[in-house]
Amino acid sequence: MLLLLIILYLLCGAAVFSALEHPKEKQAKEKWAQRFELFSQKYNLNKSDLEKFLRHYEEANMAGIRVDTLRPRWDFTGAFYFVGTVVSTI
Repeated sequence: MLLLLIILYLLCGAAVFSALEHPKEKQAKEKWAQRFELFSQKYNLNKSDLEKFLRHYEEANMAGIRVDTLRPRWDFTGAFYFVGTVVSTI
């Protein structure tokens, strides 16, 4: 019985989050598509080349390569924050 209640609770939570967040996600995607179109037209860029470049940029960013030079991601402060987050979550 408890398992059924937990599953029902999870389903209701998923329905609420989906109803709240899906329209905003769709709107953000449409806004991005417009910006992408305007940028490619303004600078006369091939859309597929631009998409490839942005994909490579995103992969580099996910790997920890930063374009900005504000500070390294894994300096002592960043590492301390990461360790604190992991320990407090566990």
